Amino acid sequence: MELSKGFVKAKNPCADGFRWFLRHHPQGNDYQPVLDALVADGRVEDACWLLAQFGPTHAVLRLDSLSCEAIVFAGAIEVRGNIDAGALVRAGRGIRASGAIRAGRDVVAGEAIVAGGAIEAVSVDAAGDLQATSVMADGAVRVGGQLRCARELVCRRDLDVGAQASVGGVLVVDGEVRVGRSLRVRDTLRTGASVRAVDGVLVDGAIDCGAHLDAGWGIRAGGPITARGAIRAGESLSAGGEITAGAGYGVYAGLCVQREDWASSARVSASARPADLLSGCWVEPVMEA
Repeated sequence: MELSKGFVKAKNPCADGFRWFLRHHPQGNDYQPVLDALVADGRVEDACWLLAQFGPTHAVLRLDSLSCEAIVFAGAIEVRGNIDAGALVRAGRGIRASGAIRAGRDVVAGEAIVAGGAIEAVSVDAAGDLQATSVMADGAVRVGGQLRCARELVCRRDLDVGAQASVGGVLVVDGEVRVGRSLRVRDTLRTGASVRAVDGVLVDGAIDCGAHLDAGWGIRAGGPITARGAIRAGESLSAGGEITAGAGYGVYAGLCVQREDWASSARVSASARPADLLSGCWVEPVMEA
């Protein structure tokens, strides 16, 4: 794709950015060379703006390893080793690395992000799936498709997942957790704000939720469930310890089940009956002989 003066001007660029384009490419230039030139000149935000305006290409950048201050590539990035960037890694399509992906700022892809190792960045944004050994983000993590993290995921702001989310270790999120399907955590779940899963929540360890805990289906934890707000399950609710809602809030099960079906589909089980259980069918714990 060739970017002409008129083509760029039609997108209403900022005055400074358009002056840069006229000064460096008065006769126009191909799309990717302009992106590369902007990044090389320290105008990374302008490169991101250009990519947002003109969209992805089908080009593929294949490398053994990638080490740079920043990269904005209109197509897909495929690296056989690690990706290390001082600031930004952004692709119009997918980002794939057999090793780790590390960025001093953001990792952004118009499709999936797949790493054979860890992902470490300020924020991670994949319009498609996200797959990695572990994820450490000082900001937000946004996944348009499925999330598959083999070990821990630590996120200092919100976690948004459009489909299923599976975390093989601990899940620690300082902000909110919003999942478009089910949430599966094989260790403990700890958040600073609310958790909302459209389907179910299954956690092998404890759940410690900073605000409300909501699931359209059931919620099950191998340890105690503690929330600073309400605990609401569309179907059954189960914990390996106590279930405790925040002061003044209630515990609700069977919100999507008719009352005559509570005994089978809205069961509540824990080490002790929740003090604020307001709906669902309480099941006494089985005493060991």
